[in-house]
Amino acid sequence: MTGILKRPIVTEKITGLQEERQYAFEVPTDANKIQIARAIEKKFKVKVLSIRTSVVKGKRKTQLTRRGRFEGRTNTWKKAIVTLKEGDKIDYFENV
Repeated sequence: MTGILKRPIVTEKITGLQEERQYAFEVPTDANKIQIARAIEKKFKVKVLSIRTSVVKGKRKTQLTRRGRFEGRTNTWKKAIVTLKEGDKIDYFENV
């Protein structure tokens, strides 16, 4: 159960969704919705109504140097958007 929630995702779009009680987290790619819901309920003491997950594919990166061109790739990761029960909310900085 430990290590399910890697980090909260704080972007302009996600901040706008917080008014609708929706929060986003980066989770391991092998975590399922049941594990994510249990981890959030245990850590933040809230009730989870639904979870949407998506796998964010890594991007190709190229760096040109004097020695030539280096190609690489950023990591693929999984995003979970969680909807909470009416009246519940998460304060990221309080429960660190």
